[in-house]
Amino acid sequence: MKLIVGLGNPGERYAGTRHNAGWRVAEELARRAGAAAWRERFDAALAEARWGGRKAVLARPLTYMNNSGQAVRQLMDFWKLQPADLLVALDDLALDLGRIRLRPEGSAGGHNGLESVIAHLGHEGFARLRVGIGPGPAAQEQAAFVLSEFQERERPVIDEAVRRAADAAECWITRGLAEAMNRFNRPRDE
Repeated sequence: MKLIVGLGNPGERYAGTRHNAGWRVAEELARRAGAAAWRERFDAALAEARWGGRKAVLARPLTYMNNSGQAVRQLMDFWKLQPADLLVALDDLALDLGRIRLRPEGSAGGHNGLESVIAHLGHEGFARLRVGIGPGPAAQEQAAFVLSEFQERERPVIDEAVRRAADAAECWITRGLAEAMNRFNRPRDE
C-alpha cells in the first residue's frame, strides 16, 4: 500500500491559496481514481483508490500546515508503512510557477508543513513531490504570498502543474520513484 499526503490548510478560506497546491494534487488523484467520498480519520481527510491493482490512500491533513506531521505519523503507524511507501505533495516557493520536482528525500527547505512531517517521523527519508508556486517574494512577505490566491493569469499554469503532479504520483505508485523522477523532473515545456 502507498500513502500520498497532500499538504495544505483546511477550510474554504484556504481552498484556492498557493499553500494548498498539495491538497489539490490529492484531490485530483481522488477524482481520477473515482475514489469514494473523503472521510475523516487520524486528523486527516482520507480517500482510498487503486492504480494497476495497487492500493493507495490519499490524505489531506486537517491539522493546518504547520502541524501536518501529526496526521502523517498517525497514518504511517496505523498502516505500518515504511518510508518508501510515503509521498508528500506540497507547494514550493523556490520553484517557478508550474514546475514540479520529485525527490527521494531531503530537508524541509524552509517549508513548515514538510518540517512538521520530518519532525514527527524523525527522518527525511521519504519522497516528496514539490509543485512550484514561485518565485516567491522576500522572506518577510512569504507568509502572505503563500496564503494568497493565484492570479487569473496564473490559474491555467497551476492547473496544468497539478495535473502533471498527479501524473507523477500515479507513475510513482505503478512504476516507482526512479522512473517517475526520470519522466517528470524536467521543465514543463520539454
